Amino acid sequence: MKKSKRLKRPYLKNSPLKRSHLKRSDKASSFKGLLENENNVISLENFKPKESEDLLENFSNKKDMQELLELLNQFILQSYKVEKEFKDYKALYEWVIEILPQAIWVMNENGSFFYKNSLANQSHEVFNKAKLGNFNTEIEHENKSYLVQQNSIQGKQIITATDISAQKRQERLASMGKISAHLAHEIRNPVGSISLLASVLLKHANEKTKPIVVELQKALWRVERIIKATLLFSKGIQANRTKQSLKTLESDLKEALNCYTYSKDIDFLFNFSDEEGFFDFDLMGIVLQNFLYNAIDAIEALEESEQGQVKIEAFIQNEFIVFTIIDNGKEVENKSTLFEPFETTKLKGNGLGLALSLQVVKAHEGSIALLENQEKTFEIRILNAS
Repeated sequence: MKKSKRLKRPYLKNSPLKRSHLKRSDKASSFKGLLENENNVISLENFKPKESEDLLENFSNKKDMQELLELLNQFILQSYKVEKEFKDYKALYEWVIEILPQAIWVMNENGSFFYKNSLANQSHEVFNKAKLGNFNTEIEHENKSYLVQQNSIQGKQIITATDISAQKRQERLASMGKISAHLAHEIRNPVGSISLLASVLLKHANEKTKPIVVELQKALWRVERIIKATLLFSKGIQANRTKQSLKTLESDLKEALNCYTYSKDIDFLFNFSDEEGFFDFDLMGIVLQNFLYNAIDAIEALEESEQGQVKIEAFIQNEFIVFTIIDNGKEVENKSTLFEPFETTKLKGNGLGLALSLQVVKAHEGSIALLENQEKTFEIRILNAS
């Protein structure tokens, strides 16, 4: 009786399976070989119908089928895992695209949209304007500037629109600052000469001409103040803090009040603590003068002839020096641009007062807030530190 030849284990990758009685372990290994790729990750990449049919015919008992089911179960679990990872990466990708400060359009070769983020959905007119200019250009839309760029990858066109309004504004402000500083230097010397002559005139003025000379000095003082503010704003600010009483600021404010011209009847209430704090006297004097004059102008802007009132307080609270300025004048307009340089609604304003004040307060590691009270109240907080 001839011995039957022992069948060799089939090499599934390169040769078709032959019908044979494989051991259960060989069958499982063979089937697993069909499902696994070279990285030992279960997939159908190597799963060939003819080979699978030949192999499945060798699974004749429950144990074989149980092992087959276990392998299939692994394959299903692997599929779920891959699907979940794909969804997670997709969600992450979409989240990143959404938080980018750019409108993004992805277009197919036929011109249809493949993808748009939420900013793109809000920027149809920007896209249409850019399309007329063949993209890769700067466009203006609704008082904003946009940089539109286009790139191509894998048959898709990617168009982005970036809002560069803030950058453009900073460039304009830098140019305006340089021009303003140059003009301030040029004006400073002749104004100084006129101021000196006004002082001489005051000494020789009679009762009739003296008020005229005083008004001239007030106007000159105002010009000098604008020049000083412009130069400070253009050069940048550093606070030189020294320890002194808050009362010194009150005295300085009262003197500055005599140099300001206004027509309405206004009560001024000053309540400055006797406490001492660390601050730059000259710089904080400028800040408080700006807010004092703004309060006066707000009262002057009212059509009603009611009694005006300005209250200014200063006190120390924990690690901060706090100033509050309250007035019953006209409400603040354009709160969003309140501290923007060269932005003003006043006829005699230059748009630098509050912008400079904010720089000074920041140099003192502080903040300015418009409080939502019944009365219009500005609160200034600066760090009380040497």
